[in-house]
Amino acid sequence: MNDDDSKAGHVAQAAELAALRQEHADLDASVAALENQPVADQLLIARLKRKKLLLRDKIAQMGDQATPDIIA
Repeated sequence: MNDDDSKAGHVAQAAELAALRQEHADLDASVAALENQPVADQLLIARLKRKKLLLRDKIAQMGDQATPDIIA
């Protein structure tokens, strides 16, 4: 039972990580599109970039949790 729970946890974490990466890519595309407009909304771009940075940090944190620390 414990092995099944562990696998389910890994699958759920992988799915969440994939969703975060997709959201990060979507934000990147949004920022690029806004920056190409003749009159760019700098406040909105700054907010999206900040959200993108928070997502990047969360993705890195989740990746660190998935990789166990091995003390040699």
